[in-house]
Amino acid sequence: MLDFFTIFSKGGIVLWCFQGTSQLFTPSVNALIKSVILQERTGNNTYSHESLTLKYKLDNEFELIFVVAYQNILQLSYVDKFLTDIQLKFREKYKNVLLSRFYGDKSFAEFTELFNGLLKETEDESKRDQAAKKQSNRVDATLLLVIRHKQWNFYILVNVRQKTPQPPIAAQSSPVLTSSSVSQNSNGGLDEETRMKNLQKLLNKNKKKPTTVNLVYVAYLTTKLFLLLNLFLFCFQQAQVGQMKGDLKDIEEDEDDEVVDDSDDSEEVVAEQKSSNKSKSSGGVFSMFRNLVGSKTLTAESLAPALEKMKDHLIGKNVASDIAVKLCDSVAAKLEGKVLGTFGSVASTVRNTLQESCVQILSPRRRVDILRDAMEAKQQKRPYVITFCGVNGVGKSTNLAKVCFWLIENGLSVLIAACDTFRSGAVEQLRTHVRKLNALHPKDKHGREMVQLYERGYGKDSAGIAMEAIASARDYHIDVVLVDTAGRMQDNEPLMRALSKLVKVNQPDLVLFVGEALVGNEAVDQLVKFNQALADHSQSATPRLIDGIILTKFDTIDDKV
Repeated sequence: MLDFFTIFSKGGIVLWCFQGTSQLFTPSVNALIKSVILQERTGNNTYSHESLTLKYKLDNEFELIFVVAYQNILQLSYVDKFLTDIQLKFREKYKNVLLSRFYGDKSFAEFTELFNGLLKETEDESKRDQAAKKQSNRVDATLLLVIRHKQWNFYILVNVRQKTPQPPIAAQSSPVLTSSSVSQNSNGGLDEETRMKNLQKLLNKNKKKPTTVNLVYVAYLTTKLFLLLNLFLFCFQQAQVGQMKGDLKDIEEDEDDEVVDDSDDSEEVVAEQKSSNKSKSSGGVFSMFRNLVGSKTLTAESLAPALEKMKDHLIGKNVASDIAVKLCDSVAAKLEGKVLGTFGSVASTVRNTLQESCVQILSPRRRVDILRDAMEAKQQKRPYVITFCGVNGVGKSTNLAKVCFWLIENGLSVLIAACDTFRSGAVEQLRTHVRKLNALHPKDKHGREMVQLYERGYGKDSAGIAMEAIASARDYHIDVVLVDTAGRMQDNEPLMRALSKLVKVNQPDLVLFVGEALVGNEAVDQLVKFNQALADHSQSATPRLIDGIILTKFDTIDDKV
């Protein structure tokens, strides 16, 4: 039933391979490596590609990957167990070779016989389990049918007995009646009324009387018990009044507020405080993995509690839930299958894994090197254009001035285009920034003004002002053009259409979204909605979207962001 099985190292060396059909499995394995293993998306060990289902298992101790493939239409319940068994058998058989990490002259062809035997044994066991399960289901259905059939017969029998006036067995098995309780007829026998009473007693002999519950009485008892409990708690609290005494503790001084003398004793105290603080800070998120230290191999089950605590800790620090799950999956993929003897090795492994995962998540899909791109644009005798956009009040103009200062420090001249023709005071704010920046980099030092402002007042078309500013920068050989736009919400259709027009007409080299770090994960949602609105209001088939984000106001947030 299995079509393909392969074992290869993380370096790309295929150690052993089994192929049951003539189908080409190379594209599927390459897709698995590219989309899952290289991206460290190892939370789920199942991957589907075209008509195949691929399952894989990572061996972090020997840096191996085990991959099995079969058709999508098959439901094979034994694949996970079979993967684990093959991993253990392969490790056990070639342990010395795997420890040496030198596979050049080693042949693993003899593993095929062991693989075929284990595969046949696993498939036979799976067939037996399926047959036993079908038999148990058949037996359960038969028993259920018999029970229902017996209940139906019993119900009919009871009805028949109730409707039968005088069954023959009832007269023989009736209890003995005394002469004082039975009335006889003139012939010495029982009369008709007595016989009917005896028959009714016989039918009701084995019937249980239904138990009736007085709900009103139960409610009364419950209310009474509740009142008694409240009375007991009230008396207990009254008895404790005046008895809960204690001493007030002295106010502990902050470590930062302590006065340190210049003597040698004070230096020793400071050194001890630093060492204690270092020992305290060495815990944190890494202390959750302290219980994993030992000589046993780490498994997914042993890692689960620590990873769950780590995920809760990251979410508590305002990390997005999907990012927290991705980080925990990366840590699990690095630790599973390893033997870590000391807590230091666990902490360093977790720290390095988190660092690699964060770098991978934060790495942009396109290269963003503003200085290099600006130099290339200067060689092409055109200005490098950056457009700043975002919602109201996030600090677009202020951070535009900071970016402008950074560009001037790197020897680039800047032209600021005042395209915020909507907010009153926007042009005057940019004038102030330009005057202060030119004071820091005067004209005498550079031979010309490093920062200039291009403005056309208020109420004008922002796209036209940006076009004129870019043309002016090209004529006067200015290196960079920074376009300041008006703040707008993503649901403001006129302003979003104006921004889409500005981007489409001028085609800036970089479109930056400015967001507040104060709002935490809401900045990501805000960026996604803003980007979607920008695409919706664009009339182009391939609209220009946001290239990057600038987070502002980091000085107003706590340690959770």
